Amino acid sequence: MRNKRYVNQDQVEQHNSLKQFKRWRQERIRKLKLKDYSYRVPQAEPDLPFLTGNREIPSITWVGHSTFLIQLGGLNIVTDPVWSGQMAFQKRLAPPGIPIEDVPPVDVVLVSHSHYDHLSIASLRRLTGGRQLLVPAGLSAKLKMKGFSSVKELHWWESVTIKGVKFTFVPSQHWTRRNPWDTNSSHWGGWVMETAGAHRPVMQTHNREETAQVMSASYQETAAASDWKTEKPEKGKNRPSERPAVPASTIYFAGDSGYFRGFKEIGSRFQIDVALMPIGAYEPEWFMSPQHVSPEEALQAFEDTGAKWFVPMHYGAFKLADDTPREALDRLEAERCRRCLEEERIVVLPLGETWKLTKNSDDHSTS
Repeated sequence: MRNKRYVNQDQVEQHNSLKQFKRWRQERIRKLKLKDYSYRVPQAEPDLPFLTGNREIPSITWVGHSTFLIQLGGLNIVTDPVWSGQMAFQKRLAPPGIPIEDVPPVDVVLVSHSHYDHLSIASLRRLTGGRQLLVPAGLSAKLKMKGFSSVKELHWWESVTIKGVKFTFVPSQHWTRRNPWDTNSSHWGGWVMETAGAHRPVMQTHNREETAQVMSASYQETAAASDWKTEKPEKGKNRPSERPAVPASTIYFAGDSGYFRGFKEIGSRFQIDVALMPIGAYEPEWFMSPQHVSPEEALQAFEDTGAKWFVPMHYGAFKLADDTPREALDRLEAERCRRCLEEERIVVLPLGETWKLTKNSDDHSTS
């Protein structure tokens, strides 16, 4: 019996044929000679005592690429675990924000899809804790063969609740393959995380002016990243305590995706506070656009979802395409200005920094 092959919501040609791949590689040889990779994503000293002891305050820490440590509802959640030092023949551009040996025990691992830059088996093995794996449909058998027993696979729009946190697997526009024979044999998507009571009315603007001022200053400092290069910030600078305390109980992790109508549907089903959205690996766009949003498309997707805050990801770790981390951030900022979006709504996190979130005083959910 032939294995099931998963498809996207819309019929879209994925540019992943050998002929298209060869064309891109030939173009890339010429382009990369003109690219400036001197910029490095800013790096902050991780607040390990807080992360290790915290079970109450929601927080988001960017490890790198699409890997986050999210603390929500008392759970330690890791997305797309990749601490690899290189991808194919490309060395990692910046070290992970948290060394894998310092990651606190993990309760839940969310996998968006099985591409190697989103699922590293070696990294997954090194994480400690219960490690309940939530994965796309079609992927659990492979992981169980690798020795992982706590695996649950979900189809689009299916949900599971773990200790009061609801996880829903939502669509994206992508594809997947780990070897020449398993193309699209498992699905792909994003994850929406909700704490109890996340069905509350529209989020209040408690301390909005103070929040805006702090977030704007933080954004400006991080966006001026050419001054950071590879240096770490001074001790005590850009600490998590300097990030704004904002109410949040619903976090959307988009995984990998080209731009598609599904972003609007996700926004219609959930009241999203924070969206973790990809902005990198988009060039050349003739090749990448069906599977990876550009920074401009990422902002359109962000507006489609109706989310309050945007945290960029999927840039700065690996040379997966022809764009550079600096180009991705510059295009994101240019498009934000063109759209007249408030600066404070785009939260550019340094690697390793923890953004602490607080619940609204009117939110009666429990952890």
